[in-house]
Amino acid sequence: MENSNYLGTEKVSRLLRQFAIPCIFSLIISCLYNIVDQIFVGNGVGYLGNAATGVIFPITVVGWGMSLFFGDGAAASLSVSLGRNETEIIHKGVGNAILCSFLSGVVIIAISYICGDGLLLMIGATDANLAMAHDYGFIIYAMMPLALVQNTLASIIRADGSPKYAMGAMLVGAVINIIGDPVAIFVLDLGIKGAAYATILGQFVSFLICVAYLLKSKTFRISVESFRLDFTQLKKIMALGTSSLLTQLSIVVITVINNILLVRYGAMSVYGADIPLAAFVVIMKLFQIVLNIAIGIAAGAQPIVGYNYGAGKYSRVRELLKLIVTWTVIICIICTVLFEAIPQVFIRMFGADGELYTQFAVQCLRIYLSLIMFTCVQKVCAIFLQSIGHAKAAAPLSVLRDVFLIVLSLIMPIFFGVTGIFWAAPAADVLAIAITAVVMVRLWRQLSQEDQGMESENALPDYPSKEGVVITISREHGSAGKRIGQIVAEKMGIPCYYKEMVAIAAQESGLAEEFISNLNSDENAVMKELYLSTNVVQDAITAQDKAIRRIADAGSCVIVGRSADYVLRNYENVVRIFITAPKAYRIKKVIEMYGDSKEQAKKSIVRSDAARKSYYENITGKKWGDSHSYELCVDSSIGVDETADLIFSYIDAVTHKEILA
Repeated sequence: MENSNYLGTEKVSRLLRQFAIPCIFSLIISCLYNIVDQIFVGNGVGYLGNAATGVIFPITVVGWGMSLFFGDGAAASLSVSLGRNETEIIHKGVGNAILCSFLSGVVIIAISYICGDGLLLMIGATDANLAMAHDYGFIIYAMMPLALVQNTLASIIRADGSPKYAMGAMLVGAVINIIGDPVAIFVLDLGIKGAAYATILGQFVSFLICVAYLLKSKTFRISVESFRLDFTQLKKIMALGTSSLLTQLSIVVITVINNILLVRYGAMSVYGADIPLAAFVVIMKLFQIVLNIAIGIAAGAQPIVGYNYGAGKYSRVRELLKLIVTWTVIICIICTVLFEAIPQVFIRMFGADGELYTQFAVQCLRIYLSLIMFTCVQKVCAIFLQSIGHAKAAAPLSVLRDVFLIVLSLIMPIFFGVTGIFWAAPAADVLAIAITAVVMVRLWRQLSQEDQGMESENALPDYPSKEGVVITISREHGSAGKRIGQIVAEKMGIPCYYKEMVAIAAQESGLAEEFISNLNSDENAVMKELYLSTNVVQDAITAQDKAIRRIADAGSCVIVGRSADYVLRNYENVVRIFITAPKAYRIKKVIEMYGDSKEQAKKSIVRSDAARKSYYENITGKKWGDSHSYELCVDSSIGVDETADLIFSYIDAVTHKEILA
């Protein structure tokens, strides 16, 4: 965290180039396998071969999604653990991610082989391309567990501080695939099977290179114990990797629906079932390249955007948003001009198998990719919102275009035939960008209104240092836990920390006090897991944890809230207390303290407790309010002073017992 301050001072354009370009290249390399196969299959086998690989594509994307689910989740968890100095648990997260990714591959193999050709027919295969899809898919399936592990490891290696190694491993595999495809297809005359063999050979070599990294990893050491299932670690990993999985699953749903519709409506047209399917596969590869460039820009900018937003440097956040959108628009305009002016060049690159196929593919390429700029800007804006922790807006926005596309793909071919499926894309783009524009204009105005940097206090509050016990207090809303903590601190002659922790965390991290203070507020209770998984929020949590440890290291004190009981779990001189009370009592207290009506008090208690519970359980993997996690649980309805006296007596007894021991 200390080294991240340059994200708030270095020139924004320079930072964006530094972070975005490697991310773009990584994404492009990652999609080269499938695109290279399409090019050589199209030229060596024909458009039926492309249609066949398009049938297998959804299955490989499911695998890709599972590898990112565990890989991106483990990478984020690794980064968080490093920030909290919890290096002893990193190997468990890595081992569990590798194991679960491997097992996911085994499950995909089992389902694919057992269901066989029935599965292929269900997701869009035709009588004409079924044999090729079978030949290609049954070879690709065999490498699925190791391919998933390789992709999971690539994410972990990047998070371990070796992005060039991860990129190198992927690049070597891609080069092997590029060389292997023409050799296997044209020289060895293996046809579509040759493309599959070249692909799995490249994946296997990449796998070996990634596994070799485990022998020299920087922040963890893998052992047999690492692969023992740890559900606490898995819960964190899966929460942090959920957004990556959902993104890939949306691609699967769209691809399968389009495959089925293209076969159905294509069969009713002069083009037949296979020409539309093959054309769609080629067009989606071009779409994927452009979209990956845009996503690379936005994803690369995430740490810069998140840091500056958290630090309250809203003018820099606005500047970053302008640059991200500008770069995306420029790239998309160039690509759109090329697609509209010389579409036949791109179609023939993937093989031109007959005049009817070329005519249809050229026409549909121009239609489908006509508004790709809107697609990319809309996706970039969703990633930007995620970067600043606005998960409630980012999550629906990220799938908005996909939802519109699915609905319109079902409706438009009824009126326009098979080409209506392709017209659904620009129509969905218009609807999605319109809604996105409203959201982003509101955000821009909000950033403009808050366009002032925030300064935090520079020092630990001036309380006298005193050796002794550290008391952490967790509490239900309305139980008067904060006031009870203050009374206990006064009785013991030690400081009580609540808001002060926020000031220290802000000072050490460069993030804004208000942002850190709102981490577990009730307004963030909705979609808490996605909110907590964002980079800027993880940075704030790490800073807060460091502040809590710094306070505890300074001497005896009372710390209220902020999951301090978990943060200080390895400290020996800590007494963990949970304060509860009957709901009727808490409603009465909330009315007294905040002047709420009875109905407002009830809602406030539900929201606050839900937010605290979600925050605690996501951060710790433990159950909030579980008596086994605390040395003392107290019902404060006996009275505020009486509860404070009880806690004081307990602490006195514990301290006295330790002295005698």
